[in-house]
Amino acid sequence: MTAMLDFKDVELYYDHVYALKGVSLSVKQGETVALIGANGAGKSSILRTITGLAPPQTGSVTFEGSRVDGTDPSSIVRRGIAMVPEGRRVFPFMSVKDNLMMGAFTREDKADIQNTLESILTRFPRLKERYNQAAGTLSGGEQQRVAFCRALANQPRLLLADEPTGNLDPETSERVFATLMDVVRETGLSALIATHNLELAARMDRVVRLDAGRIIPAS
Repeated sequence: MTAMLDFKDVELYYDHVYALKGVSLSVKQGETVALIGANGAGKSSILRTITGLAPPQTGSVTFEGSRVDGTDPSSIVRRGIAMVPEGRRVFPFMSVKDNLMMGAFTREDKADIQNTLESILTRFPRLKERYNQAAGTLSGGEQQRVAFCRALANQPRLLLADEPTGNLDPETSERVFATLMDVVRETGLSALIATHNLELAARMDRVVRLDAGRIIPAS
């Protein structure tokens, strides 16, 4: 199957310190891939490169047959890539509704956006109950769900997530991750998720291990 995302021979460095050293990986249509490794291994750098936040010095990033490296981040969002950042980063003083609307900023059809939000909220009934509540007053798990839904509001075809269960207790991590994977598989999304949780990563289609900016070959 042709790769939806092709990340080829990418090198990235900050102030002459390498973050990625000739990294190549791919994600197929409908595939879920976990990026695992210690802090500083390069997981977040891969996601930042894909989203245009960290243009690579060498190599290429191709999405659905078109190069996206060196492209403005907002253009990459419009092409169908959405990111759930580390630490959730909800807008705390805005309502759940307005947080989700921020995720749909590239779309113009208001009726279609509303239909998307209604569909999302059927999967997240707790957020529907808190639709007009300030996002900053929610629990950590609920804020993480807001971050997921905000990304889904743009109807992406590729979902990226950076440590989506970070700073959550084990029970909440399990519930949040299970919900995320259910939505990804029900909608046919491709997903590339950076995590340090090996147990959760093992439930995905494929695991890519990183160390010091390089991919560790599967044994």
